[in-house]
Amino acid sequence: MAETAAAVALVTGGASGIGRACVESFLRQGLAVLFTDLPASGGERTLVELGADGDGDRLAYVSGDIRQSADNARAVKTALERFGRLDILVANAGVQTPGRLLDASDDEIKTVLDVNFLGAARICREALPSMIARGKGAVVAISSINAVLGFPGMLAYDASKAALISLVRHIAIEHGASGIRANAVCPGATLTDYHLQRAAARGVSPQELRSKMRGYGLVGRAAEPAEIAEVVTFLASDRASFVTGQAIIADGGFSIIGSRS
Repeated sequence: MAETAAAVALVTGGASGIGRACVESFLRQGLAVLFTDLPASGGERTLVELGADGDGDRLAYVSGDIRQSADNARAVKTALERFGRLDILVANAGVQTPGRLLDASDDEIKTVLDVNFLGAARICREALPSMIARGKGAVVAISSINAVLGFPGMLAYDASKAALISLVRHIAIEHGASGIRANAVCPGATLTDYHLQRAAARGVSPQELRSKMRGYGLVGRAAEPAEIAEVVTFLASDRASFVTGQAIIADGGFSIIGSRS
């Protein structure tokens, strides 16, 4: 296919939460987007829902597992074949699994690292060559405030999110001369589908969950996925042309003062 005039973004884990919010934001800005997610994630439904507003020609979905190198390669290949180029990569797919060092098995730790860190490394490894060939590209990894502060009972998750900061700094250093920028976003508490579903399983409504989060940080509440997506899409854009190798904290001031009552 001929190269699209619009910039092209690839978003992993784009069927829900922060990933879907990023897809929506890119579409509103006129970009073409390919997103990936697990086969059971509802990606096809998301494709239909987001394409219903006339964005179908600029939107594509590839199911796959971020842990599988072949799936990552297929996603990048599809983006290039469908849209003719790849300008932006948002490495968002991840899992949040609690566990202390003294309790966690090797397999439990490896699973979290395989998804959150190695998954991001794999998709970056596939996407970077085409960006380097074009002489321009932006990578944004979704890390976490946990990478900066650390929280009890979150060994593997915190370690994996800290590793993402090292990953983007490596990319920024290695490929900056080739026109590649790479940054991480470190969200604080964000009310994603994952958290809403967990709350619902406990009989807690979205309104009740938001109420429970009152007093968080300086803003006094948790973030909505769209607010984190705004930070991501800014870093991915030319408006952030002088920002690279950074971990941008978007936590409503929690890391400054903590929870405020």
